Amino acid sequence: MKYKSVFDIIGPVMIGPSSSHTAGAARIGRVARNLFGREPEWADIYLYGSFAKTYKGHGTDVALVGGLLDFDTFDERIKQSLDLAALKKMKISFHEEEAVPDHPNTAKLVIGDTQGELELVGISIGGGKIEITELNGFKLRLSGHHPAILVVHDDRFGAIANVANILSKHEMNIGHMEVSRKEKGKMALMVIEVDQNIDDIVLAEIEGLPYITQVARVVD
Repeated sequence: MKYKSVFDIIGPVMIGPSSSHTAGAARIGRVARNLFGREPEWADIYLYGSFAKTYKGHGTDVALVGGLLDFDTFDERIKQSLDLAALKKMKISFHEEEAVPDHPNTAKLVIGDTQGELELVGISIGGGKIEITELNGFKLRLSGHHPAILVVHDDRFGAIANVANILSKHEMNIGHMEVSRKEKGKMALMVIEVDQNIDDIVLAEIEGLPYITQVARVVD
């Protein structure tokens, strides 16, 4: 996070008009891009609650796409993100959903290319803060404000301990960790927020562990 004045400590440096509808939306889009690992070729964006009703006037649409283009909340290019995405031939579709969400500022992003796709649900909770509540069908809680590692793995004895041991070896402190699974003995997901930046060597060591199928990094 970059600060330009004492007033920025109250909220994020951002392109307006709204921290919830713009800065938060940009962060949701950027986390999706980060987890996907590359720029998507297409995106279906589903908007719920307040997002669905006011997304054009409050700049939620340009912010979400700006995040997918890897623009931070203070990047002036967010204002032109729809045009920039079109120049890159990124196909964007917005869908206004009628379903009542648990949180009024909710977006579901389904992004992809010829190599794969990713589905993510995020909420903007105010002041530019967000939570990622679902990833590819897994329920989770990820703030996007701290470096994090997401580990998809088989639900097997020792898998979690092995990852924790690697983080301990590299003197990385865990600030938050949760594990979810769709079914006993099947696919599971670890979400680990840490206090330090995550080096490539750490990811490589985790990827080399037994039962690990995918590792992704989220930078703050």
